[in-house]
Amino acid sequence: MGRLFGTDGVRGLANREVTAELALDLSVAAAHVLGSIGEFEGHRPRAVVGRDPRASGEFLASAVMAGLASAGVDVVDLGVLPTPGVAHLTGALAVDLGVMLSASHNPMPDNGIKFFARGGHKLADELEDAIERQMGESWERPVGAAVGRVSSDLGLAADRYVDHLVSTVPGAGDSPLGGLRVVVDCANGAASEVGPAALRAAGADVVVINASPDGRNINEKCGSTHPEQLQASVVAAEADLGVAFDGDADRCLAVDAAGSLVDGDQIMGILAVALRDRGELPGDTLVTTVMSNLGLQLAMAEAGIATVQTAVGDRYVLEEMRARGFGLGGEQSGHVIMSRYATTGDGTLTALHLAATVAAAGRPLAELAAAVPRLPQVLVNVAGVDRNRVADPAVQAAVAAAESELGRTGRVLLRPSGTEPLVRVMVEAAALVEAERLADRLAGVVRERLAL
Repeated sequence: MGRLFGTDGVRGLANREVTAELALDLSVAAAHVLGSIGEFEGHRPRAVVGRDPRASGEFLASAVMAGLASAGVDVVDLGVLPTPGVAHLTGALAVDLGVMLSASHNPMPDNGIKFFARGGHKLADELEDAIERQMGESWERPVGAAVGRVSSDLGLAADRYVDHLVSTVPGAGDSPLGGLRVVVDCANGAASEVGPAALRAAGADVVVINASPDGRNINEKCGSTHPEQLQASVVAAEADLGVAFDGDADRCLAVDAAGSLVDGDQIMGILAVALRDRGELPGDTLVTTVMSNLGLQLAMAEAGIATVQTAVGDRYVLEEMRARGFGLGGEQSGHVIMSRYATTGDGTLTALHLAATVAAAGRPLAELAAAVPRLPQVLVNVAGVDRNRVADPAVQAAVAAAESELGRTGRVLLRPSGTEPLVRVMVEAAALVEAERLADRLAGVVRERLAL
């Protein structure tokens, strides 16, 4: 059996893989593990629990709260709130544990459980492993006044989170986004209320779409995974820009006034330059993953900003940022981490700062994004191969030959799948036809040499 925790908590089909029983057992185990390492010493433990609007989140959140309370933890139910909102409030309210029920950008039938340690940071791998080992172990149950209590804070917490977001926005006066019309696609998700509220509080004229969650329509042909509706809406509303969140609003993509998509790489590039110009980019460095487009790296080099690459996954970006004191990082998918203000990717925070940069520059988003060009990128998934043999000499020789042809104008990346007999071949080049040619050639070598 594989590891229960993935790179972003426990996730799977709700009520089949992610069940009420699992949620309860995980919560009890988390309380015991954190208590055993001294996290609860000298005080009665407290936790906050939030969720996205999925129907399954209702019973899963109840199970989590029941598990924590049965282990002697007082719980505050935050209701529907973005993942970064739960992370922020875990720190701001000085509680011992935060729990979020969400499957992020996944379709509605899925759900997940994510834990935040004191301060709002994701749990380390070692703690997640300890929680998994603790599940099912016998324990002495508290009784009487020692059991945890459950209370609700369904409005004040959201208001506090919005106030925090708006307080971070640079700009003159009380309306730093004044004069901007922004279309917001909330993906019928967790930011359906707080996302538009934050942008309006910062002074923007906001047009809202897909902000009517009914428990079933989260991420359904909308949000950051389906930006087509946003692109059309921005043009129809004659807006300056649009922003799209995913189901739990930890990521943000953007659309310029002409309806063209602005991805996470371009957003990071725009923010990095703005922060550097204000003297607020630690080390003049941006942290990205190996999947970020080479165009971002070249643009940052031209701007005098260094880039550091990590493995794919926002947790690895955050680990690098925390270890080396960097302030900005993220992924092409729209996870953008601004560590001065947040402990995780925050879509609403990203949207606010991107819009503020457009307002302060007095230039359209398309012009700012043009400074971070996207090189043509081709990805070929080669299935039915031994993913553990990518170091095969013939494969590596083919990679070296392709890299030699590309020189500094492109790059090659081979990534074995973590779960399937599959190798991903990615090629970037100055021209699409060249990227396609080299990707097909490399895929053929991988298919031949690594066949099962």
